[in-house]
Amino acid sequence: MQTAFGIAMGLGLAAATGFRVFAPLLIAGIAHRLGHLHLAAGFDWLGTTPVLIALATATLVEIVAYSVPWLDHALDVVATPAAIAAGVLASAAVMTDLPAYVKWGLALIAGGGVAGIVQGATVLARLKSAVTTGGLANPLVASAEMSGSVLTAVLAIAMPLFGLFFVGLLCVAVFLASGRFVFGRRKRA
Repeated sequence: MQTAFGIAMGLGLAAATGFRVFAPLLIAGIAHRLGHLHLAAGFDWLGTTPVLIALATATLVEIVAYSVPWLDHALDVVATPAAIAAGVLASAAVMTDLPAYVKWGLALIAGGGVAGIVQGATVLARLKSAVTTGGLANPLVASAEMSGSVLTAVLAIAMPLFGLFFVGLLCVAVFLASGRFVFGRRKRA
């Protein structure tokens, strides 16, 4: 059962990195530091003071940068591959009871994949916001993304199986929304 919790927690944290790269890692580091989260061997550095300061600083920079309509699109160019890498890292960090080849395989494929799906959805949402409002609503989208990141990360750590269910619903919603955005709504006859 512990293995299932680790996988669920890893995928939840990976999804959270798709919303925001640094906030979920900061939350995981704080949870580890406070003794609420056990990390896999070799990942204790995530709860060290210098890393927590760096992640907190990066999270604040990310919040400010995503609040500026033209800067948020430029940041997506860097944030998309970074979110996938952070998703791999976050998921591997909490999958404690798996052999290394299984853990890293799951982290690369599932963790990176989930982070990429969520990040892609945020890019599409921000693009649609920019097209329809000239970028004026982008700070609202950015706030929703940050809230989603924090909520998803906290759920993943506190209630991993519920968090995984939430991530599953999120991926279905992303799939449906991106299809409507890319292909438009079908006209009824």
